[in-house]
Amino acid sequence: MNWTKRYPGWTMFGAMVGLLIFLWGLAIPLSAAPAPIGPAAMQFAEGARITVWLTLIAGSVGVVLGVLAGMGKLSKFLPLRWVCDFYVWLIRGTPLLLQILFVWLVIPTVMPASVNLSDFACAAIALSLNIGAYNTECVRAGILAVPHGQIEAARALGLSPFQTFMDVILPQSMRVALPALANNLASLVKDSSLAYAISVVELTMVGYRVQAESYQPIPVFLTIATIYLILTTAFTTLTSALEAKLEVGQKR
Repeated sequence: MNWTKRYPGWTMFGAMVGLLIFLWGLAIPLSAAPAPIGPAAMQFAEGARITVWLTLIAGSVGVVLGVLAGMGKLSKFLPLRWVCDFYVWLIRGTPLLLQILFVWLVIPTVMPASVNLSDFACAAIALSLNIGAYNTECVRAGILAVPHGQIEAARALGLSPFQTFMDVILPQSMRVALPALANNLASLVKDSSLAYAISVVELTMVGYRVQAESYQPIPVFLTIATIYLILTTAFTTLTSALEAKLEVGQKR
């Protein structure tokens, strides 16, 4: 932790490089393990990469959705506020697994015939919508935490409402919301395992297939748990370093 606070930039760089090395070199140590892990080493490595891709895509889209919906919930335009409130209420009030199945089974039926959504795309959409709803409340709380005096000062200096939001409100609100957003990202790494329900071959699906073929659940699920622990550690280290870089929680 001290290293993270003293050298946040190097910690972020190390976490990203370490994650890349882990993802592309995971098959090497696993291949030396006894059956059923060794013969399936490449499958575990590919499953881990799919898990990370799902996390990065859904996490990035979820932040954008969270910012837009967070702004919408504070809008003076009543219909927009109702839409954003309904979105958050609906997503937070229903199980993620149900949302994934809904996107997978229902959305393709209402899309044009020329549009073909893959299982991965359906999982990414559902995960993005889910984490976006949770990010909405984090962003909304961050915006409300910005002192109103700073907004008035920005307007007194001649900044437009858009400039005031982009240059004054948004940077400070994201700094306040960052710990909660980072917690949502760590949860997303694990929540992505539910994509196995629609046949996305991510880490959990790989483990399920290997144990079904070998009838050895203990080594398989211990391996999966270890990989998830390493992935979540890498993401939490990265976000902790970002918090230290931005001096989140420290008085200036």
